[in-house]
Amino acid sequence: MTTSRAEAAYQRAAAAFKNPTLDLLHGRYAPFVVAALSLIFTPERPTVAISDAHVEVGDVAEELRAAGYDEDDRGLPAGTGREICRYWVRVGWLVPQIDDGVEVYRLSAQAVGALEIVGRSGAGRAKVSRSRVRTLLESVEQLSQHAETDPERRIARLRAERDAIDAEIERLGRGEVEPLEDDRLLEEAENVLHLSRELPADFARVAESINAMQRDVVSELRRDVRPAGEVLREYLHRGQHVMEATPEGRAFAGALKLIGDPEHIDRLTDQLGTLLALPFARHLRVEQRRELEAIAKRVEQGVQEVLTAQRRASHVITAQVRTHDPARDREVDDLLRNVMSGLQTWMQDARGNAAVEPLRSLPTANVGHLRQSLSDPRPPSAPAPLRRDEEAEFLDADTRAWGGPYYRELEEYVAGLGGERFDLASAFEGVAEDARRPVDLLGLLEIAHRNGMAEDEGISVVEARRPDGTVRRFAFGAVSARTASPHTDTPEEPTA
Repeated sequence: MTTSRAEAAYQRAAAAFKNPTLDLLHGRYAPFVVAALSLIFTPERPTVAISDAHVEVGDVAEELRAAGYDEDDRGLPAGTGREICRYWVRVGWLVPQIDDGVEVYRLSAQAVGALEIVGRSGAGRAKVSRSRVRTLLESVEQLSQHAETDPERRIARLRAERDAIDAEIERLGRGEVEPLEDDRLLEEAENVLHLSRELPADFARVAESINAMQRDVVSELRRDVRPAGEVLREYLHRGQHVMEATPEGRAFAGALKLIGDPEHIDRLTDQLGTLLALPFARHLRVEQRRELEAIAKRVEQGVQEVLTAQRRASHVITAQVRTHDPARDREVDDLLRNVMSGLQTWMQDARGNAAVEPLRSLPTANVGHLRQSLSDPRPPSAPAPLRRDEEAEFLDADTRAWGGPYYRELEEYVAGLGGERFDLASAFEGVAEDARRPVDLLGLLEIAHRNGMAEDEGISVVEARRPDGTVRRFAFGAVSARTASPHTDTPEEPTA
């Protein structure tokens, strides 16, 4: 059956009125909802702690009831602030979320749009102004330029723009400046405010589209029974490219190139401050001045809200993918279904005050006997002692030459030095040529430390020679030591 134009128009209108935005404005308590939300949520306070919101909504309702507004045609909703906020969450005007570990409310995109509609209506009907028409014409012109595929036409348009800019520069260079009248500047400012009022709802819609995509992905993942490797590749890719998964996200990604740079936000703030300092700004109403001043902050908050939603969605999707276990998920789903089925069966015969005995502990496995004795984990005997240097076997002389210090030779050399003490640097210079390697310097230093080393004044410099003939110079604080160890026991030497 063919649908008539009237039926199609009616169906579109009926579908539009199912939107929470129009539902909010069409509801019985719409004035109270708009008033309470506009008081609690401001550009400086985009999110409110849930406990604070319950108290503030309750205070607003009580204040209006005391003033007699509960008796007019629309009246006020019944219940406490907590009950009112819970209802607003169910109908989609408030969105609960976690912010730095605190449960908060934020306005949904539909609620933001409804507040903007009311704000525009309260500020008066939009005028058909020169600036508004010019904005439309410039948008159409820009669209036409981007859609143009003929290079010659694009070049001609760019040259015309360049000629116009050059003419303007020459005119200003001659000092010919024509200041605009205050009425024209006020008209331009009102157009800027008109355009900025739509941004918060746009940002909120982008964030909500990302959150909805996240929920869809997690739901699909839980139902996915494909191999784990295939699931991981697909969903990790979706988590990393979450911004490209929705039309709103792709549009925002393009806009982020214009407003995402902090320098752009700072420049916008400076420009708005300069405008508010001009004489024409005195003719703006107080709320218009406040709204114009808050544009940059609104843009910054909107960008932050979207980026936070993106990071949260990527984190949730990645965490779900890494812990994805189809078998375990099916077991949990079966368990939950069994619990719900048992609850429904119990509810058929249970009375209102019937008590349920809680499960205080999980059932334990019935194990017949556990092993009570274990073998001794200690080894049967101590390991064999390390062999001394003279017992070590080397493949060849070159291998030994590149090995550790010659401890035995160095100890005999130190014991044969005259006097009670010796200087480390001087002693190293007198060591045999094949025992004057860098590692032998460390060995001699170890022997000096064992014999009782003391620091002297000055810096000592020595030369050490590797087996391949390369020379290295070392500098260290001068030290001296006794020629004999104060200990009677000779420590075991490490194996080479």
